[in-house]
Amino acid sequence: MTSDYANVAAELEAASRMRAAQFFVTQRPWLDLYGVNIRPVAPFGSASSKPVVDPALIHRALPDELIFEIFSKMAPYTLGRAACVCRKWRYTIRNPVFWRNACLRAWQVTGVAENYKILQSKYDGSWRRMWLSRPRVRTDGLYVSRNTYIRAGAAEWKITKPVHIVCYYRYLRFYPSGRFLYKNSSQKVKEVAKYMNFRATKGDCVFGGHYTLSEDKVEAAFLYPGLRPTVWRIRLRLRGTIAGANNQMDLLALVTSGVSDTEVTGPDEDILGVVERWEEDETHNPDVPAITHKRGLTPFVFIPFEEVETSVLNLPVERMDYYVPG
Repeated sequence: MTSDYANVAAELEAASRMRAAQFFVTQRPWLDLYGVNIRPVAPFGSASSKPVVDPALIHRALPDELIFEIFSKMAPYTLGRAACVCRKWRYTIRNPVFWRNACLRAWQVTGVAENYKILQSKYDGSWRRMWLSRPRVRTDGLYVSRNTYIRAGAAEWKITKPVHIVCYYRYLRFYPSGRFLYKNSSQKVKEVAKYMNFRATKGDCVFGGHYTLSEDKVEAAFLYPGLRPTVWRIRLRLRGTIAGANNQMDLLALVTSGVSDTEVTGPDEDILGVVERWEEDETHNPDVPAITHKRGLTPFVFIPFEEVETSVLNLPVERMDYYVPG
């Protein structure tokens, strides 16, 4: 009888130690998965004839055809984020149909036939590789260049000599059709993004023009309206922080020059086709000399529309100097 009580006491003491140990030992249930082979889930359109039972609730609730249709409505960069969710979505998003549509929209000015030639000659028939490797301007946001300079203020009683830090921004928005919009303003990016479109009024001072893309070089031009029409020309070089980002632009040249009244009919004309063969110091109006601007050539960084409210470019100048955009 005594031995029975001793056994019970020993078991109770061991159980209490185990309960106490639970408070000191971190639970790691994922360690049980080590050494377990997880069967891959067949993607939509797979040629495999084996029946696959998908354990995920969203895949049991939505048929593969509906998931494929949802993916077809997404933007390419959203597709890239969705591919990180699970293995099945990654396999499904690898379908070349998504990337073919994205490429044909991005380079629609080039033409379908020419895009197919480039696809076969440079990218081994892979639309996804073409999307990641071929330079292109992004149309899902704004390219922003922040420029600052110091201006001397009015001296007060010859005691102090104040200086002012002047900050202004250059904004570019590109469209797949070969059109673009430009604005030069001191307003923050979250304010400019609201009216940076072709519905902007004259008071918004948003100018529209045309651009061309050759390899990684962008040439753009628009016409300043007024009594003496002035052509604004710019040359840019595309680059990115990672493959396929295309989120930065180096400003290579910025030139303003005059144009004669007989060469243009209005601000909506393709002025780039008129001046694309001009030299940098060429002008067709003696009253408006050609000027190559050497200041305000800070590189452009890309801000997607979904990030314009939270961008660091909305911060005051004295706080923004501690950030590196892009």
